[in-house]
Amino acid sequence: MVDVVGAYVALMKPRIIELLLLTTVPVMFLAARDVPPLWLVVATVVGGTLSAGSANALNCVVDADIDTKMRRTARRPLPRHRVSTTSALVFGLVLGVVSTVWLGAFVNWLSAWLALAANVFYVVGYSMILKRRTSQNIVWGGAAGCFPALIGWTAVTNELAWAPVVLFLVVFFWTPPHFWSLAMRYREDYSAADVPMLPSVAPSADVARQIVAYSWVMVATSLLLWPVAQTGWFYPATAILLGIIFLVEAYDLRSRARDSEELSVIKPMRLFHLSNAYLALLFVAAAADPFIG
Repeated sequence: MVDVVGAYVALMKPRIIELLLLTTVPVMFLAARDVPPLWLVVATVVGGTLSAGSANALNCVVDADIDTKMRRTARRPLPRHRVSTTSALVFGLVLGVVSTVWLGAFVNWLSAWLALAANVFYVVGYSMILKRRTSQNIVWGGAAGCFPALIGWTAVTNELAWAPVVLFLVVFFWTPPHFWSLAMRYREDYSAADVPMLPSVAPSADVARQIVAYSWVMVATSLLLWPVAQTGWFYPATAILLGIIFLVEAYDLRSRARDSEELSVIKPMRLFHLSNAYLALLFVAAAADPFIG
C-alpha cells in the first residue's frame, strides 16, 4: 500500500511543486502588504498543489515513451510499471477537476481558471505540441510555470495587476537559464529520446550565450517590480545583489563552455542550483519588503 501511494505521489513530482509554491505564497504577502489570512494561504497551497500535481501526472502519461529512454526519468512510476498508464491518466484528470473546484470554492474562480489554464497549457501546449518539435520548447512551454505568480496575487485580490505580471515575466525569463543548465547535464538523454532540447542540438557555447542573454533580461525585469509595485528599498537592493551573483555565474558558464564541451569542465549544475536559490530568495524578498522597506 505504501509503495502504491508513493508511486502516485511521485507522479505529481513534489520537488517541482515545491518550487511552484515558492512563487505563489510570497506573492500573496506582497499582494496583501501584510500577512494574508492563514486559511486563504492553506486553501491556495492545497489547490495549487493539486493543480500542479495534475499537470505533472498528465505530463508523465504524455512522456511515458521518452521517459524510458532517459536516465533522469527512467525511475518514474510509468517506466517502472508501478502505475498503469490508464490509472495515471485518470489520476491526473481527477486531480485537475478537484483542484479547479477546490480553488473556485475556497479561494476564488479567477484563481481557479488561471490554475486550469496553466494545467492545460503545460500538458497540451508544452508536453504534446512544443517539446518534441522545437528547440525553443522550454522558452514558450515554460510559461505554464509562471502562472503561480498570478494565482498568488489573485487569491488575495481577486483581480490581476501589473505587479504579478512583472513576476510572471521574471519566471518566464528565468526558465531558460534554469532548465537549459539542467539539460546541458543530461543532453545525451534528450538526444537518445529524440527531444530537441537546445543543449542536445546546439554547441554548449551557443547555449551558454543564450543563457547569458536571458539572464540579463531576467535581472532587468526583476527590477521593474520596484516602481510597478512601489516597493521599499529592501526588494531592489536584494534583486540587484542576487542579479549580480546570477550574472557572474552565467558569464562563468559561458567562459567554461567556450573552452570545452566536457561537462566536467562546463559544470552546468552550478548555475542550475544557483537558479533555484535565486528565484526563492527573490520572491521571499518581495514578500518581506512590505515589512522591512
